[in-house]
Amino acid sequence: MSDIQNLQSYDPFADLGDSGDTGGEQQGYIHIRIQQRNGRKTLTTIQGLPKNFDQKRMLKIFKKDFACNGTLVEDEELGSVIQLQGDQRTKVSTLLTSEGGIDKKQIKIHGF
Repeated sequence: MSDIQNLQSYDPFADLGDSGDTGGEQQGYIHIRIQQRNGRKTLTTIQGLPKNFDQKRMLKIFKKDFACNGTLVEDEELGSVIQLQGDQRTKVSTLLTSEGGIDKKQIKIHGF
């Protein structure tokens, strides 16, 4: 009777990496998230780009290729985060894998 499965404290929606720790962000991953603004407006954030990429140049490439506006935000916890207008998650991931030479396993797409 004590083998009820739904009483365990396992969170199936927790974002666990290879190490299994739940504290903080996983190192080595590029996180692409979407945030809802007003109505239909959305904001795409890109976090965790490697240091060998020039963030300002990447922002310029994203803005030019996706025909959207964007900005580079510095955060003390997360480092530098690129923000783009609209839902650009799939476009960013395909550009990073094709042109940037980044493995698809290193990119995590969050949202909806």
